[in-house]
Amino acid sequence: MAPAGSMESLTAAVRCGADAVYLGGKELSARKNAANFSFEELAAGVSYCHARGVKVYLAVNTLVGDREMETAQSAMEQGCLAGVDAFIVQDLGVAALARKCAPQMPLHGSTQMSVHTLSGVRELEDMGFKRVVLAREMSFDEIEEISSQCKAELEIFVHGALCMCVSGQCYLSAVLGGRSGNRGLCAQPCRLPFTAAGGTGNDLSLKDLSLIEYLKKLSDAGIASFKIEGRMKRPEYVAAAVESCKSALEGNYNFDRKERLRSVFSRSGFTDGYFTGHRGKEMFGKREKDDVTAAKGVLSSLENLYHKEVPLVGCEMSFYAAEGENMSLAIKAKGKTVFVTDEKPCEKAVKRSTSEEEVKERLNKTGGTPFYCTDIDAEIVGDIALPASAVNNLRREGLEKLEKELGRIKTVPFDKKKISIYPHMSGKTRNIYRFSSPYQIPKKVIEEKGSLVFVPLQKWREGLEKVGPVRLGIEVPRGMFGKEETIRRMLSEAFAGGVKNALCGNIGSVRLAREAGFKVYGDFGLNIMNTLSLQEAEKMGVSACVMSFEMTLGAIAEVGGEMPRGIIVYGRLPLMLTRNCPAANGKIKCDKCGGHGMITDRKGTSFTVMCNFGCSELLNSRPLYMGDRLREISNVDFRMFRFTDETREEAESVLLAYEKGEKPKGEFTRGLYYRGVE
Repeated sequence: MAPAGSMESLTAAVRCGADAVYLGGKELSARKNAANFSFEELAAGVSYCHARGVKVYLAVNTLVGDREMETAQSAMEQGCLAGVDAFIVQDLGVAALARKCAPQMPLHGSTQMSVHTLSGVRELEDMGFKRVVLAREMSFDEIEEISSQCKAELEIFVHGALCMCVSGQCYLSAVLGGRSGNRGLCAQPCRLPFTAAGGTGNDLSLKDLSLIEYLKKLSDAGIASFKIEGRMKRPEYVAAAVESCKSALEGNYNFDRKERLRSVFSRSGFTDGYFTGHRGKEMFGKREKDDVTAAKGVLSSLENLYHKEVPLVGCEMSFYAAEGENMSLAIKAKGKTVFVTDEKPCEKAVKRSTSEEEVKERLNKTGGTPFYCTDIDAEIVGDIALPASAVNNLRREGLEKLEKELGRIKTVPFDKKKISIYPHMSGKTRNIYRFSSPYQIPKKVIEEKGSLVFVPLQKWREGLEKVGPVRLGIEVPRGMFGKEETIRRMLSEAFAGGVKNALCGNIGSVRLAREAGFKVYGDFGLNIMNTLSLQEAEKMGVSACVMSFEMTLGAIAEVGGEMPRGIIVYGRLPLMLTRNCPAANGKIKCDKCGGHGMITDRKGTSFTVMCNFGCSELLNSRPLYMGDRLREISNVDFRMFRFTDETREEAESVLLAYEKGEKPKGEFTRGLYYRGVE
């Protein structure tokens, strides 16, 4: 599956042998800065692809607010009118809307949904998804284990840019600059210098991913689709990547092809570290001057791969001619048959008659079209002469007619729905606390009545000693790579120990906690940003949910539905969830770090890195503080205090300041609650 950020890239992908392309419209695409497609361009692109046996998937894969649901509906309606083959979605509310409006349209779960476990795939299966795009951080063994046990088709990225953060869990661009990756406008601040002491100097920038040499292995493991990243990249890149993938599946991927691919675009070369399980410093890289200049030597040769039409579709021809009758031609391909006839009756030969072999030779000249002949049947009755030009014109007319027939738009039924949002009426607002360690819990929280306290899953026993089973909840890790069964066992132990509440920031963890019997609280990682998404979470078994901190207070107040909802009112916001710790690149190694690392940006600002269950969270440099603005928060049912690297005394001080409504002390942020995101 190839990226198509423009019609030229789409053409390059198809002519180089892609089986499918994915593209975005002008709205709700996770690559808003690509050229993308108007409705007319989308319809033309679908027609072009379908005529050549190539599928088209429309990316509607950004988070949306309630006021954008009409836009989402219009975008999907245009996709149905253009006859695309599936929608790629991230937002649970958009997926729900798609199922209601276009039940015949297949849904693909975007990698932005952060699915990396069997439980996550099965949850999407139950929601009607046909295909799931897995997280890029998975190893082959983890991919194979899921593939052997799920019904949904699996798709993985095999080439292209590799984000430091798990897709869908990155808020760095949003918090630092107001441009959200979940909204298709990531500014890529991670590519700027962020340094661990003694590290690479670019410790949030990974080399590009390339798994092309493993395609046969992945195919044997049951992977349905190999996806190439790059809707922002030039057509020559698309051509090189598609051609390399096709060559790999045929056993012809070699050093020269890999070098050509590296030349057209890379960041200090490629990495397969996640796939092979060899994570670490060697996975990091940035775009160097040599990487930029290398492209000059290969662009013209790559353009030659797609500047002419390529025969992609096999067809069968049946020709008939007889004296006094109009010669005719039937052409069949992909279950469609077209008929064309000449305007003039055939005449008896004066000097030399035309043979059937001569006709076959002329009909076989399909160059410049997307067709090639697999079988030609020619029948000539009588001694007649057929002008070569007439036979050629008949062939040309027939192939043009066949291309139009194969590319004819087949619309998908779409029933536009009225979206009614019933206002939410919040009750008394209560406090919910999240601590990285039970030893952070201050006396004030221990003595408080009616509140709920979450601690990491592996620390529930110590938490039980602090606040008791009624008020204790466990936080399920957002990153569960390769640890699903361990987490399932730990959940059972915690539930048996009296803990009944679970905080879940991943679709897969929601399923695990629900099956273990917990009352499920949805965390910020579910990216709930609208009423329909909240309702979908409720159907999944979520009983209360933390809204996305990429929303404004005004947008949060407008979200309808009955489910209790809350917002984070204090804490160092998690900017990234990564499987490759950036602090580990430095001179302080993991066995000395204690799960608390540090990296520094080009301006000297330090960011804490905290590790848990094999993954790392990059925390904002300054805490979100709303203690003096609590009255401005409306229509929520709880406030979440998210403590990470604070001491118990610092946590106590924060809570006292909130109780008094004090103004913040030191550096702080209001997050995105007032400025929002693009």
